[in-house]
Amino acid sequence: MQKTLFCLSIGHLHPYTMSDSNSTDFTNPSTFILLGIPGLEAAHVWISIPFCMIYAIAILGNFIIMFIVKMEPSLHAPMYYFLCMLAITDLVLSTSVLPKMLSIFWFNSREINFSACLTQMYFLLSFFMIESGILVAMAFDRYVAICDPLRHSTTLTNPVVAKISLAVVLRGIMLILPHPFLARRWPYCRTNIIPNTYCEHIAVVKLACTDISVSSYYSLSVAFLVIGLDVFFIAVSYTQILRAIFSLPTKDARLKTFGTCGSHLCVILAFYIPHLFAALTQRFGHNVALPFHVLMSNMYLLVPPMLNPIIYGAKTQEIQDRLLQLFIQKGT
Repeated sequence: MQKTLFCLSIGHLHPYTMSDSNSTDFTNPSTFILLGIPGLEAAHVWISIPFCMIYAIAILGNFIIMFIVKMEPSLHAPMYYFLCMLAITDLVLSTSVLPKMLSIFWFNSREINFSACLTQMYFLLSFFMIESGILVAMAFDRYVAICDPLRHSTTLTNPVVAKISLAVVLRGIMLILPHPFLARRWPYCRTNIIPNTYCEHIAVVKLACTDISVSSYYSLSVAFLVIGLDVFFIAVSYTQILRAIFSLPTKDARLKTFGTCGSHLCVILAFYIPHLFAALTQRFGHNVALPFHVLMSNMYLLVPPMLNPIIYGAKTQEIQDRLLQLFIQKGT
């Protein structure tokens, strides 16, 4: 006889089957067991190599971005303040996942404390929402800079940027706060095994032997309303930006102006598209193998933090110039 364990990523279920020998009846587990990538246990060490490289690039790239912005006075502007916030958020997201993942891959350390599991879950959800809010703030900055450039310096002053940043952080902290509290108060009696490398929200609460509809409805409401509104505001901002760009008289002026928001557009696509693809795969890809689901759920957390500093480094002339100066100074 087999029981089915359901794992959910961003609100969509996929099945994982295990035998009764792996199930335990208990009320409040002290630990959960993270399986890593089920079915690919023999390749865990090899899989860890690209993930480790991704993490190293993300750490190095985001610290370089923050260092350059701090050291270069000409970059002390709203767009770069938001870029530093994005770098910090990316570091938190990747660091919340990678260390435990590598301990599973290298040392077969699969156990995670119940409180640590809920903490990891909270950090992933809250900083995902914070990053989405930062992208909205950056879109607003580009909108003002292109559509109303004469008022940009008076509209986005340092106090205004600080208030926007605080609102974005508080939104992520407060809206996600109910999740770990709800998860902690429920009894668990099915199993403590999670077929992933980290603690997904619904993958955890689905193990509870009680009605979790409150958590499910709240999670879906936050995802659709908050993230949906973020995408809507970004779309409205860029609709106005594109209208302003196409109204410019010359092709060179249009290309130059569009270049100022090209990096941000690439970062938006790198952030939202992998999440959308993973959600669609899990919703409609019922015949897709479980290892692919798990790999996708890890990639959309780890790849954007690596890509963001590369995108801004490659497309932002001011960052390129400052980075080149640093290398020249070290060379001499």
